[in-house]
Amino acid sequence: HVQLVESGGGSVQAGGSLRLSCVASGYIYSSYCMGWFRQAPGKERERVARIVSDGRTSYADSVKGRFTISKDNAKNTLYLQMNNLKPEDTAMYYCAAWRCSNSPNIDYWGQGTQVTVS
Repeated sequence: HVQLVESGGGSVQAGGSLRLSCVASGYIYSSYCMGWFRQAPGKERERVARIVSDGRTSYADSVKGRFTISKDNAKNTLYLQMNNLKPEDTAMYYCAAWRCSNSPNIDYWGQGTQVTVS
């Protein structure tokens, strides 16, 4: 059974930075995709960034050039470095893992970590 636990959220001023972490317990197959999603109040959940097994990444247009997704396989940890944060980045951020071949269906979700930008 896989569990994903996020950390690193908080409150920052516009222009600031945060780094989110997601530790996976249990086995994440190398064929899995991992990513970060976010959901603001009254809005649908959206994918922010994704990383696939060969390291290729993709980003939502709204965060390109500001956010960077990475993973440390030895630590079973996924990261999201967020720079130049804007008030519109305020949301609950979720870590997710899924079989890439089964996109867009998500197999595992974390509990979320709140990011607030003022």
